[in-house]
Amino acid sequence: MVAASAALIVRKAVKDLLPSIEGPVAVAVSGGADSLALAAAARMVTEVRALIVDHGLQQGSAEVAREAAAQLEPLDIRAEILEVRVNGPGGTEAAARRARYEALRAAHDGVILLGHTLDDQAETVLLGLGRGSGPRSIAGMRPLDPPWGRPLLKIRRTVTAGACAELGLKPWCDPHNSDPVFTRVRLRHEVIPLMEEVLQGGVAGALARTAGQLREDLDALDALAETIYRDNENMLVAGLLPHPAALRRRVLRRWLKDAGVPELTDGHLRSVDALVGEWRGQGGVWLPGGFVACRSHGRLCVQPPGRT
Repeated sequence: MVAASAALIVRKAVKDLLPSIEGPVAVAVSGGADSLALAAAARMVTEVRALIVDHGLQQGSAEVAREAAAQLEPLDIRAEILEVRVNGPGGTEAAARRARYEALRAAHDGVILLGHTLDDQAETVLLGLGRGSGPRSIAGMRPLDPPWGRPLLKIRRTVTAGACAELGLKPWCDPHNSDPVFTRVRLRHEVIPLMEEVLQGGVAGALARTAGQLREDLDALDALAETIYRDNENMLVAGLLPHPAALRRRVLRRWLKDAGVPELTDGHLRSVDALVGEWRGQGGVWLPGGFVACRSHGRLCVQPPGRT
């Protein structure tokens, strides 16, 4: 039996996702194998533009960005290089990711395809488990989560490398991807290989399947929470109290996001839920962005910044 072409595997993954996407499509390209293979495959099935982010973190980064754009030119893909400044809290990894996503969103009004693979999904699940980030984190990345599209989540990195070889593309090997100072690098080169050895293989696929199964459960719970929210938009405590805490927190998450509260954590939601399930006359709960959630006259309310 002849093995399927790696380039055709990547193209099929993109083609399967495209019917779910409306409007113009862009591809975020780093110059690595995953994003180059993704851009080439996307161009085979639709009109796309490439967005190349230059983080300026390494010497010669501008040249790397220009080389990535040059490789896309013969494929009839128009590329735009976005220069960003990486700063802010959370370390270099988090700051670079934040700057990259902000630049991509500002550059394209529509879905942006990202080259995350099954291997990236497995690393995301492990990070969520290790940090105790809760089920949404362990559920990993979604194939389509506008404005982001990730058609390669069922494909291994070896396939994207093979696709580039078939297409004559020369991926850039980012030195950061082998630098153990970064958590993901140690997961990739130390933790997952050890787990593969101990569990006799299949770990990356198993982690990705776990993420998919958990996303199905989350979707079901979110649908139930949406119904509760629609029936109790005034956030009456009496309408929330009969429901399990897991559903209440999902209702609270939707309500607080609608109110504009950013960067909610599980700890925030549990504190607000205590106003329902553990009520003893306590004061309001301070939330990111200067918001405060409180209970008054049998209902929950959220006060915007400057109103407290």
